[in-house]
Amino acid sequence: MSYPLFDKDEHWHKPEQAFLTDDHRAILRFAVEALMSGKGAVLVTLVEIRGGAARPLGAQMVVREDGRYCGFVSGGCVEAAAAFEALEVMGSGCDREIRYGEGSPWFDIVLPCGGGITLTLHKLRSAQPLLAVLNRLEQRKPSGLRYDPQAQSLVCLPTQTRTGWNLNGFEVGFRPCVRLMIYGRSLEAQATASLAAATGYDSHIFDLFPASASAQIDTDTAVILLCHDLNRELPVLQAAREAKPFYLGALGSYRTPHFTSAKAPRAGMVQGGDSANPGTRRDIPQSPGCAYSGTLRAGRSRLCTSPSGGGFMPAPVS
Repeated sequence: MSYPLFDKDEHWHKPEQAFLTDDHRAILRFAVEALMSGKGAVLVTLVEIRGGAARPLGAQMVVREDGRYCGFVSGGCVEAAAAFEALEVMGSGCDREIRYGEGSPWFDIVLPCGGGITLTLHKLRSAQPLLAVLNRLEQRKPSGLRYDPQAQSLVCLPTQTRTGWNLNGFEVGFRPCVRLMIYGRSLEAQATASLAAATGYDSHIFDLFPASASAQIDTDTAVILLCHDLNRELPVLQAAREAKPFYLGALGSYRTPHFTSAKAPRAGMVQGGDSANPGTRRDIPQSPGCAYSGTLRAGRSRLCTSPSGGGFMPAPVS
């Protein structure tokens, strides 16, 4: 099927941003909705960075045949140009690779960061790989997409995937949405939940530790204890021992984690952060919500310190 750059009334399909998002779930759903309604769509993926760039490898956008698009592959510098290229891909039926910034033939499209990027444009031929990824994410399972530029094919990878080139294909890994479980009904809990929601996290506030909580904690879950009551928080530590959240934080001064560590070993936990050099840190007054949000946003690593709270890392299971 051919997709002309003009509609039946000879109106040019001018690229137009449908909505602002960099949420991979929203981007993939945008493509699925187009394909399921019989419309064409192109998946644009950032596969190479030369120097600096505003987006990481694997950033994506989707362009529909009517010129509407969503997602980002830069700081907003090249999306409209990439959307126009995507319309041409739909018209020709052939995937392509384009370069912007450093090393690009398009001297009039400049990246302010001074670097360069390479994008692949793949005409989507089936919604099944995207649906498979979305279904796995809905089940809170990691997934990935693998694009083969020679075969012009896209397949779902039903495993945890590292973003980057692997042999002759480019793979993009997806993780479930960060789930944030907050314990304690307090002003700090409300502030933390508000910031988490603004960041796009799936946040929940609990007053008491529910029996079903352990089943909800997985490796993409962060647990924050804002009870300020060590006896009430200990059952959460014990549950986290088995469930292994990627982050476990507690409200209080830097003395609190040291005091809690006396009970933590019984819960199967080890203290994280700079506990080996406790005198090297400075207390910086800051909203607990801001502190925890900044720590989580730094990545799903097991770095468990913040300016206004201590943290613990799940101990290795022997």
